[in-house]
Amino acid sequence: MTTTATAPRTRITAENPAWGSLKAAATALQALQVKDGSVPEATDHGAAREHVAAIIAAVETLSPAFPHDASYLELLVKDFARWADSGFGVPDFLDSLMAFQPQEQRVDGLQHLVVFPMYTQNGSTNRLVEAVLLEVIWPEFIGGLEAGDYSNKLFVPIRFLDFTPGYDTNSAVLFPETVAVRETPTFTWGGIFADREAARFRRVLKAAAETTRLELPADAAELLDDQELTQRAFVMWDLIHDRTHMRGDLPFDPFMIKQRMPFFLYSLEELRCDLTAFRESVKIEKDEEASEDARKHAKLVQYAVIFDRIFRFAITGNRVRNYDGLGGQLLFAWMHQHRVLHWTDSKLSIDWDDVADVVVELGERIEELYWRSIDRPKTAHWLAAYELISGTVTPNPASVWAKGPDALPLTGAPRELTDQVLDDEFPLSMFYEALEKKMRTVIESTTGITGSTAA
Repeated sequence: MTTTATAPRTRITAENPAWGSLKAAATALQALQVKDGSVPEATDHGAAREHVAAIIAAVETLSPAFPHDASYLELLVKDFARWADSGFGVPDFLDSLMAFQPQEQRVDGLQHLVVFPMYTQNGSTNRLVEAVLLEVIWPEFIGGLEAGDYSNKLFVPIRFLDFTPGYDTNSAVLFPETVAVRETPTFTWGGIFADREAARFRRVLKAAAETTRLELPADAAELLDDQELTQRAFVMWDLIHDRTHMRGDLPFDPFMIKQRMPFFLYSLEELRCDLTAFRESVKIEKDEEASEDARKHAKLVQYAVIFDRIFRFAITGNRVRNYDGLGGQLLFAWMHQHRVLHWTDSKLSIDWDDVADVVVELGERIEELYWRSIDRPKTAHWLAAYELISGTVTPNPASVWAKGPDALPLTGAPRELTDQVLDDEFPLSMFYEALEKKMRTVIESTTGITGSTAA
């Protein structure tokens, strides 16, 4: 829900001494922890107690600035004390985690102090004590969209103010399921750092446009110069993307359930959600009853989906089951083969008058695949998904899957099919090989970036 409250006048900055003490203590404590979050060496327990005492003292000092989180912060102190008193085994912060409910007060500029033993997706895989100082991003037009056709009660868009090393990475999400707890609860929120998404998008797009000599439309060029504008567009994109995971004609093995399946199915799921955000943004842009801000940002979402997908997603990360990378390759190749994207005379161009219909068509193809999957066995769905992708993106010449069903162990367990998928089942094209070499340094430079550190 969106409340009528306003952000407190007392604001905590990265320069606040208590925050500095908390951050230093958490960082020092990380050096004593192992992967599961425990501190196994008895000789380290004295130092660990000192670090926990410093964290508790800092939280108690900072608490008055966060009256909306009073219950959570009180239980956080108790969870830390209990962990220390019990000998620093595997931490359990379920009580404080359940009290932290940021989705209940989505107020623009509202700050939160988040301290948990947790791993950070696309960052650290270890459940170390991390601390993040953040604030909510909730523009008025986003509140209007969420209160209307785009309800998403779990969605919390946020901005970095400061963080410990686990977030000095590529991680741009804050999810409760990453926290160390004794049992798995029902999760009621998910945070996405729109400022980091926007900052790295701006840096990569600027370099990619220069490298490919792509002439940006005037409104798209605004994104390069305005961090606030771009992160608002990303909030709108994320609002619609996030809710799409739970909606539609989903297969009986939906994406959100952990399972072992070919990575290209995750490619289609993430791309489906992005293309839904694209399609809905096209509708909002044309909706004369929508607010001026919603219509303006809807157009920017369309640019963001295309540029982030074909530039950053396609060439970020290694080639081991890179499902986001494949999604970017698929969108680029689809646009090229439908002749709305051109690479001619070493210059990239896009036919903006025609691109929306082509991109929406790809989304419809994926949705049709999902709709038909309900009537298909699992392996038949996998084969149909592969056929959809390989009809546009060329598979690895060494692929067994590319040889068709007759070459695959269809009578065995599903995992035998998954094992036949190559780590790099769909290698980069020659265009992307060249682009990756030129863009590698730029993409690497976005690690740890935030809206305040972006150039």
